[in-house]
Amino acid sequence: MTLTAREALALDVAALCQHLHVRGWVANHDGNVSARLPASYGGGGRFLASPTAVSKADVTAWTLVEVASDADGGTGFKVVAGERKVFSEFALHMHAYRARPDVNWVCHAHPPYATAWAVAGRSFWDLPFMAEPVVSLGAEIPVVDASGLVDALTRCDAVLLKNHGVITVGPCRETTQLRMELVEHVARIAALAEPLGGTRPLAVDEVERLLGARANAGIGPAGRGQASGTGFAAGSSVGAGKPDVGSLVAEALRRF
Repeated sequence: MTLTAREALALDVAALCQHLHVRGWVANHDGNVSARLPASYGGGGRFLASPTAVSKADVTAWTLVEVASDADGGTGFKVVAGERKVFSEFALHMHAYRARPDVNWVCHAHPPYATAWAVAGRSFWDLPFMAEPVVSLGAEIPVVDASGLVDALTRCDAVLLKNHGVITVGPCRETTQLRMELVEHVARIAALAEPLGGTRPLAVDEVERLLGARANAGIGPAGRGQASGTGFAAGSSVGAGKPDVGSLVAEALRRF
């Protein structure tokens, strides 16, 4: 039986919810996931979201809620299908979708190492120290409160929310999930390096070359550069296809 686009998306949202639980990135009712429905379902202003007060282990395609954004272009919304309520933080997801038309998925979770940095009010990535994450995530994973989220998402694909965890965004489930995975992996490496004297940042010119590879591959926010004052170059544009990040990093490092 052929699935409709909506049915396939619902299965994907449920799968990501369950993945978060299996990896230990959420507990109890923690975390939330949403995805933008295709334009044929409500003109691009409708979303599938995980229900509130349900363990991510128990989320299925049939327990999701469908949410419609207000027609005025703001961040208001209402549940239009489903038997449960949407999570209270869906407004944060709406901010992400409004800020980034290229974003079709938003994931919020509490992976322990990355969340530890968030609750400490520190970013482990203010000075990048590994090559591949620069290409995959950019040169900044800022720590922000809810009021700073929109600005952060105009230039970043992953954000640490103060005292709250991690948000990653992406064009598809795979990219959004892999970004969460990489944020946690790098956060753990940074934490393990702390008692050894801390991480040693890459040279600025190395980071700029890696950001150039990222931009050329169309990874990251559309038409946006890095945060002012970082000293890093390169905006990026959204391109088609899935870039081979490993090859991009290898080529960039070969030129050093």
